[in-house]
Amino acid sequence: MRLSSRMGLIKPSATLAINAKAMELKAKGISIISLAVGEPDFETPGFIREAAKKAIDEGFTRYTQVGGIPALRKAAAGYFKKYHGVEAEAKNIIITNGGKQALYALMQALLNPGDKVLIPSPYWVSYPEMATMAGASSIFVPTTIEEGFKVTPARLEESVTPEVRMLVINSPSNPVGACYSRKELDAIMEWAIGRGLFVVADEIYEQLVYAPAESASAATWWARYPEQVAIVNGLSKAYCMTGWRVGFALADAALIKAMDQMQGQVTSNVCSIAQRAALAALEGPDDSIIAMREAFKRRRDMVLAEVSTWPGVRCPKPDGAFYFFLDFSALLGPDCPDDNVMCTRLLEEAHVATVPGTAFGMPGCLRISYAVSDETLAEALKRMRKVMVK
Repeated sequence: MRLSSRMGLIKPSATLAINAKAMELKAKGISIISLAVGEPDFETPGFIREAAKKAIDEGFTRYTQVGGIPALRKAAAGYFKKYHGVEAEAKNIIITNGGKQALYALMQALLNPGDKVLIPSPYWVSYPEMATMAGASSIFVPTTIEEGFKVTPARLEESVTPEVRMLVINSPSNPVGACYSRKELDAIMEWAIGRGLFVVADEIYEQLVYAPAESASAATWWARYPEQVAIVNGLSKAYCMTGWRVGFALADAALIKAMDQMQGQVTSNVCSIAQRAALAALEGPDDSIIAMREAFKRRRDMVLAEVSTWPGVRCPKPDGAFYFFLDFSALLGPDCPDDNVMCTRLLEEAHVATVPGTAFGMPGCLRISYAVSDETLAEALKRMRKVMVK
């Protein structure tokens, strides 16, 4: 069989690959703790599940509008008013199969072959692959642990070229949990807008920001420059709805129309039942988000207290999301030459699944997710210590 040439350009998801290997070991009866996948361990709140059951009982099981049912698009627009004071209309919203499809559709709608995309490094694994699938290429903008793995306008200016069309900014970020302050984000946005770039702000983790840090959204910049800014969000993280696959994007109405046209040819609408569940989530109380945020903050502090005692391991304190990005480059040597070897050893010797930093554009590091129970997390850290601390 002859596959298309583009398939040779696309890399498989490292996080899903690690998880698959961990599941293979589990199937052999080995007790594996996975800290590899970015998925909250909490259940989808009951009132959201009930809304889905009601939708089934009412026979809400047919095609809907491609871009989402009107009530859900209106609720997603209202989300930006509720949390950021920004007025938006349903025509500025599209409901997608997870935030991932929104990102993909944005790149397909905006990028041409030869275009370049600025992506701060370390980065979420799918950004460069999506750019590649759109015929564009990525320019990775380096950050350092001393900078908290956050990019600055000066760093961006050093990397920009005439071919750059887009900047992707992710806050709070995957894989490092870095959260840009209002001042930091405004400086980046001002630089990008002044450069004539289109900014895609991935804010999927914005509800998981830990005090005293505060969430800073690009929504206010979208309100001022709707033809240069789009925001991607979704229900997966904040509402524990990863498997429901409901995301949404805020953008100029003309761009939303183009994304809707594309989605109509690729997937059509998001599952009708999941849409009704998402509507309940956006219109319902925030109690579950607050409780989950408190639990994640507690777990973050638990991890920080432990890994800060590991010689040769450094990591900035994450202000958001639920990841730690450990820099263990000082431990590399003949018996452990790179992060892939370390992650393999952790999986095979400690039976803990992690993700190598190379997958995120940062060799000599690894990512762990603390979206597991306190007890499981404590056991995982105990196992990891035996491998990483000599």
